[in-house]
Amino acid sequence: MFDFITAFMAGGGLLAVFLLMVLENVFPPIPSELIVPLAGFEAAQGSFPLWALVVVATLGSVAGSSIWYALGLWLGERRFLALVDRHGLWLTLDRAEAEAATAWFRRHGPVAVLLGRLVPTVRTLISVPAGISGMPLVPFLLYSTAGSLLWVGLLAVAGWLLGENYKAVEAWLNPVTTLVVLLIVALYLWRLLRALRRRRGA
Repeated sequence: MFDFITAFMAGGGLLAVFLLMVLENVFPPIPSELIVPLAGFEAAQGSFPLWALVVVATLGSVAGSSIWYALGLWLGERRFLALVDRHGLWLTLDRAEAEAATAWFRRHGPVAVLLGRLVPTVRTLISVPAGISGMPLVPFLLYSTAGSLLWVGLLAVAGWLLGENYKAVEAWLNPVTTLVVLLIVALYLWRLLRALRRRRGA
């Protein structure tokens, strides 16, 4: 993955950064924790201005997250609830929980999107409930941009300051990312086991 990112960025400059950030939001195993610090290092070498990197990487991040938002919007609450009715066990949701979650997101969606853009893995997933709950496009873009700008800015400046040691950013964030993923998987398995026990006891 590292070799692919460095080779792609070497030949594409800011356009490569934009495309990689779109892919990072569509396909989470491509890590922004490596893309942006590497680009920050390149900016420090004079390849392009730091401000241009932050703008382009933020736009790529928002563009990628908008794909998931569009998917959630297409699914909508009606299709989402129908999906829960059919596959609620594997989604670890029943209709009441799904309706409550959608109502919660309608009330707190902007804050959830803003903060979610700062959390690995959640950064990608948060766009789906935003679409399902019918969050208007303009607020979604504004809050998603604000969160992405903060995240990208921190990574870009870290890469700029660390120079050739930019990979230390990924090394520091990688355990955090792994922990978040493990917590999400553990929560899913716990809810699934609980649902299976309830079904057997019914």
